Amino acid sequence: MAENRASVNMEGGARGVPEGVPCWVDAQLPDVDAGRRFYGELFGWTFEQAYGASVWARLGGAPVAALAHKTDGRMPTVWTVYFSTPDAEATARRILSAGGQLVMPPFPVDGLGTAALAADTEGAVFGLWQPGSHSGFGVRHLPGAFAWAQLYARDTEAANTFYGHLFHDALFGPGAEPDFGRAPVADVFPEVMPPHFLVHFGVEDCEAALGAVGRLGGRVQAGPFSASYGTVAVVTDNQGASFALLQR
Repeated sequence: MAENRASVNMEGGARGVPEGVPCWVDAQLPDVDAGRRFYGELFGWTFEQAYGASVWARLGGAPVAALAHKTDGRMPTVWTVYFSTPDAEATARRILSAGGQLVMPPFPVDGLGTAALAADTEGAVFGLWQPGSHSGFGVRHLPGAFAWAQLYARDTEAANTFYGHLFHDALFGPGAEPDFGRAPVADVFPEVMPPHFLVHFGVEDCEAALGAVGRLGGRVQAGPFSASYGTVAVVTDNQGASFALLQR
């Protein structure tokens, strides 16, 4: 949430979301207006001004994501997933002790909450969100809303150890519903692709959504293919940000 973040509260995490469960996503884009047109048409999102040059995306009035303007052209055009935490500073310390890195140490976001960007031991970047006034996803698991985050790693056992150290109860505790999986990079991408998180948005019909992506200037990277959590297609938007479509 480099410019705006979302959701957290409840004993351990985002409001109604346990610590370590994805609670927000945002995209860093060269052209926010172009992003509004693309995602508005694809997912039926509406938009309102948020913090700085960012906008909130809403689905049926509920917040589902943010689009932010890249302030530095050298930054990647990318979707980032944020994990809920009740204490961003404490979680940041655990990241460092587990061998990860802080890309942006915890910082306040205009009363909305506290955000941080980190990288795991293989360099995959993810965010943390400790909520203030902004409570994150208003809906999830619906067409047009966040549905899953998949980490594509070189070593899934190492990933399980790292994230298990950070978010054990959310991933492996009784009744855990983490919305977060791990898979080898080579399952979907070329071996040379660096480890990364892939944000998934729900769709009713994956093939129809792929047609819309193409009409809007995006492209298909992989799929559709069957995964344990549904039918997935990996795409990029009209500015190069990768994400996935998930039909369940």
